[in-house]
Amino acid sequence: MNHTDETPGFRSGRLKIALISDCYVPRLGGIEMQVHDLARQLQRAGHEVVVVTTTGGPDVVDGVRVHRINVPLLPFDIPFTRRAFRCVADVLASERVDVAHFHGGVVSPLAYKGARDAQRAGIPVVVTLHCIWSYATPFFWAVNKLTKWGQWPVVLSAVSEVAVAPVRRVASDDATVVVLPNGIENATWSIAPEERDPSVVTLVSVMRLAPRKRPMHLLRMIKDVRDRTPRSIDVRLVVIGDGPELGQMEKYVRENGLTNTVSLVGRRTREEIREIYSRADVFVAPANLESFGIAALEARCAGLPVVAKAQTGIREFVAHEQEGLLAANDAEMARELTRIVNDRTLRERIAQHNRTTPSPVDWSDVVEQNVEAYRLAISLQS
Repeated sequence: MNHTDETPGFRSGRLKIALISDCYVPRLGGIEMQVHDLARQLQRAGHEVVVVTTTGGPDVVDGVRVHRINVPLLPFDIPFTRRAFRCVADVLASERVDVAHFHGGVVSPLAYKGARDAQRAGIPVVVTLHCIWSYATPFFWAVNKLTKWGQWPVVLSAVSEVAVAPVRRVASDDATVVVLPNGIENATWSIAPEERDPSVVTLVSVMRLAPRKRPMHLLRMIKDVRDRTPRSIDVRLVVIGDGPELGQMEKYVRENGLTNTVSLVGRRTREEIREIYSRADVFVAPANLESFGIAALEARCAGLPVVAKAQTGIREFVAHEQEGLLAANDAEMARELTRIVNDRTLRERIAQHNRTTPSPVDWSDVVEQNVEAYRLAISLQS
């Protein structure tokens, strides 16, 4: 497929875009929701979008067409059969897309194998990583030695400078590597705080309750914060999410006298999360390997000060003592949490800044960044 200025989508400005992801709605998670939001926003901007995924569900979601590939999956819904990869190639060929945008985490065979096949077929390709490679970097380095993915005529990207750094180190000097951040609708997350008891300070965290997100470490930090806080201040933590560590967390809460401090409320819709944010004071993100931190961004746009790790992608929209507080490790994070719990003036100053200052990654800008990457990918295949 040779894309030139005579390609209808390229010439008219309206592109036909395939978004390919191992996981998609109705499954809920960071990648799933971001790909879904990107699809909706691209269509709102006048482009045609089709999603390709192995996640089961309806054929149309919020006006976006979805090709659901029905193949056997490994645990965590990971596709592995040759048929799955052939199906992706067949869909891209039959749809005659202008560009294929693959989305992946550390383990995303549909994205990486699909991207290789698509670029070999002459389809313009953008690949976006929604993860930090960390311990997996040597694996991707070895795969690059075998497949030369760092030399493919595609646009490589990640959701933050933190996440894209190892890609730049591993890929060739001539590789096209950019940052395509996650997006948000600032207005949607603008929330008026409710009146509440000033003696109660409510912390909130939204995450999948899995080891990588470090929810158990969060509970240990909160116990430390509560023990360091005067009895005149009632510290509470609301944890939103579900996952394999829920049982262990419930046990820890019971055994450490935290039943009146910690509420494990399970999954919540975006509307329910906004309501919880209206009654909360601080957002906490304990993960060390956070490539972007969309939940933290949503909380920041809702006016909550964010306390997070300084080495994560969150630092790209949270500056220390401006949108929140950043810490180097768990001990420092516990100290910063104790500080913001005890300092009402600090909390209110940061909250006022967050409520009155829009984030720099509104969808109106992020969609245009993605379209620029698509046009760059088209030029690489011309």
